[in-house]
Amino acid sequence: MKQSILLVDDEPNLRELLRQMLELGGFDVVEAEDGLDAVERLKQMTPSAMILDVMMPNLDGVTLCKKLRASVRFANLPIIMLSGKTQYRAVQEGLAAGANLYLCKPIAIDELIQSVKEVLAAPIPTPQNA
Repeated sequence: MKQSILLVDDEPNLRELLRQMLELGGFDVVEAEDGLDAVERLKQMTPSAMILDVMMPNLDGVTLCKKLRASVRFANLPIIMLSGKTQYRAVQEGLAAGANLYLCKPIAIDELIQSVKEVLAAPIPTPQNA
């Protein structure tokens, strides 16, 4: 069974390109056009991982990431932020929100697929017993 990726980006042409790249990497891809659309999709599915744009209308990626990390259901969902915001502060904000990885646009197909495979292969954190 293929692993599923929820791809969230408000730019249709880029979303299409990223979907094609991920499908070439062997993933099933479900698209969402912004954070609110992603929330609706997450009511119907639990993806293997999520790729999340930072700057989007209605509900931005950082805010959505924080909301997902606060929920029990999605606390350990692998999340990759993919953004044109490349400044150190933006990267740190994305990671602090709970992203497993922060990648910068534009991105090469090999880097994207390898990054997704890495977050999917990473062990899920477990609470430490005191």
